[in-house]
Amino acid sequence: MVRYAGLRTRGWPRGRGGPAGYAPTQRPEPVPGPSARSRRSGGAPPRRPRSKSAAAPPAPTPKPKRKLRRLRIGRIILVALLLFVVASVGLLFYYDGKLHRTEALVPYAGRPADTPGTNWLIVGSDSRADLSDDQRQQLSTGDSDGSRTDTIMMVHKPPSGSAMIISIPRDLYVPIPGQGSHKINAAFNFGGPQLLTQTVEQLSGVRIDHYAEIGFGGFDSVVDAVGGVTICLDQPLNDPKAGLRLPKGCQELSGRQALGLVRTRAFPNADLERVVNQRKFLNALMAKATSPSVLANPFRLIPFVNGAVDAVTVDEGDHIWNLMGLAWALRGDPITTTTPTGGDEYTSDGDSLAVGDNTEQFFTYIRKGVAVPDDLLSAGGGVFGK
Repeated sequence: MVRYAGLRTRGWPRGRGGPAGYAPTQRPEPVPGPSARSRRSGGAPPRRPRSKSAAAPPAPTPKPKRKLRRLRIGRIILVALLLFVVASVGLLFYYDGKLHRTEALVPYAGRPADTPGTNWLIVGSDSRADLSDDQRQQLSTGDSDGSRTDTIMMVHKPPSGSAMIISIPRDLYVPIPGQGSHKINAAFNFGGPQLLTQTVEQLSGVRIDHYAEIGFGGFDSVVDAVGGVTICLDQPLNDPKAGLRLPKGCQELSGRQALGLVRTRAFPNADLERVVNQRKFLNALMAKATSPSVLANPFRLIPFVNGAVDAVTVDEGDHIWNLMGLAWALRGDPITTTTPTGGDEYTSDGDSLAVGDNTEQFFTYIRKGVAVPDDLLSAGGGVFGK
């Protein structure tokens, strides 16, 4: 196709018209072709038009909605877990700061060196100082002044094997540093947890790593916090002094009933029978406290932790995670026994129990962190049935 770029007239000056009706000769001027365009555009070849038959690139496939939903759920779960961990750690330190602490484990000349495993001294104090008159009457604790230890137990976790709950009879007649020889429970009254710990260490040759003390006022609240503890008795118990009246058979004890059970001495063997009941009940309480019915139930777990924190006094160097480790060690089937003695003797403190050769043999195995032979372990006893 030819374009007419313009017209020029011949024979007539520019700006003047020709004769009327006259049409000047017209000559077409060619429009620059592709070569001229190429020269003006720098020599680049002209683009070829895209073929309509050429296939367009495929559109990106949208991500499935299901995959996006999974990603959102995964993020929510991750955030929830992170918040749970942060909250748990925060609560752990919060409750650790609320623990009552005392200086029980202090250095002194001649203190035993570190022994294999982990050793706890657990003390049940009969102090009534923190109880009101109504509480003393309700719990049937009496009105005695001072503070002695109704319960003395060593919990030994050897390097391998089962944990041991070892009852130390309160009537065991031993040397008390600076006080002469007395029943071992008098050490607490003479010098508090420091002197009691030193007395136990000197008796056993075992270094105590942790200390825990619980009084009358806290024990019942801890039991009630877990919803009571189920026990089975092979005989009925009736002790008005301890406020205790229980039938034979399996039953769930409240905090008040449990306190009466671990305090009562209404047995032919008195304290020797009582210490068996104490450690068996401690085992049952720890099993209940670490059961799913408590750990998975915040309405049980939080009151239990609150009650334990309020009721328990530990050494300055102990923490709540140490108490958690203790509870976990006792949740299964620990070995329970009473410290062997040399038998009855009469002393200036009245009827007492003597330290015998078997006492030294027993603690030698504990010091070495090895299994104690069966002939040094006490079997049976107590009122707990199967």
